[in-house]
Amino acid sequence: MIKSELVQIVAAKNPHLYHRDVENIVNAVLDEITDALAGGNRVELRGFGAFSVKNRPSRSGRNPRTGDSVFVEEKWVPFFKTGKELRERLNPDLADEDDDED
Repeated sequence: MIKSELVQIVAAKNPHLYHRDVENIVNAVLDEITDALAGGNRVELRGFGAFSVKNRPSRSGRNPRTGDSVFVEEKWVPFFKTGKELRERLNPDLADEDDDED
């Protein structure tokens, strides 16, 4: 799914809102998540998952085309960990087994 598809789905479920308003809302949510991650914060959406930023230290890598050794600089990368509800919806058979253990 791409952002424009998400906007269309949300607009269809909320016919009382203008399409441009839905687009502004989706953009605002994504911008806030991005700004929080850029600030080094963690963003948790209960039931969906948590976004965070992880550090990848510098390392020696390899150019796959030539096989030459190259230096890869340190960088920060976004990381997403799924929430329990999302995992259960993706794996309904496993959720039933977890309920049996309780």
